[in-house]
Amino acid sequence: MSNGAQTRIARSRTKVLAAASDVFLREGYLAANMEQVASEAGVSIQTIYSHFKGKEALFLEVATHMAGGAASAVSNSVEMLPRDTSVEEWLTHFASQQLKIVMTPTLMQLRRMVIGEVGRFPQLGRTLYEAGPGRAIARLTTLLEHYSERGEIAITNPERAAKQFNWLLMGGPTTEVMHLGDGAIPTEPEMRTQVHETVAVFLAAYGRDHATGGRPDPQADAFGE
Repeated sequence: MSNGAQTRIARSRTKVLAAASDVFLREGYLAANMEQVASEAGVSIQTIYSHFKGKEALFLEVATHMAGGAASAVSNSVEMLPRDTSVEEWLTHFASQQLKIVMTPTLMQLRRMVIGEVGRFPQLGRTLYEAGPGRAIARLTTLLEHYSERGEIAITNPERAAKQFNWLLMGGPTTEVMHLGDGAIPTEPEMRTQVHETVAVFLAAYGRDHATGGRPDPQADAFGE
């Protein structure tokens, strides 16, 4: 296949995904149809089916693309930090970027739609989780291991700590927007406060200054299992 043909196919696929994103978010999964997507993309139905097997496959791709794009934006941003960045600086920057990128009407609308369809298509929820929160938690886990090795934090289970940080940061704002609508998306000052408080609480538990003095391991099993 020539480079020109490959470019045309890639452009066609991009147009279909962009149109499908708009249609699904506007109409919902059940009401959306491939004719609408074709019309908005300016392509034929046959073109859509040359890229995707059906509506479910297209919706999965849209969800993965949107959630994965947000996760990539966060990851690319934090990768630019210098190697000597302190754990507090890194967590603050990571949290700030994640809130700004994720807390948008489009992603919150996608989240609502996927949750509404997860009973019919369980894979949709898994796809969104793995491309979004799952990817963020994996990135956090790697960096927490790094800072633990540097002695800046005292963590015995980096993955668990990463989940705690992620849900401490995102749990409240996400729940409010999911229940109250886009008007509950935090303002920039509210996001800064959320970030500051999340980092402060997390480092109060795991920071180096709190890792000595005979205190129990904050991740020790409190249930005797």
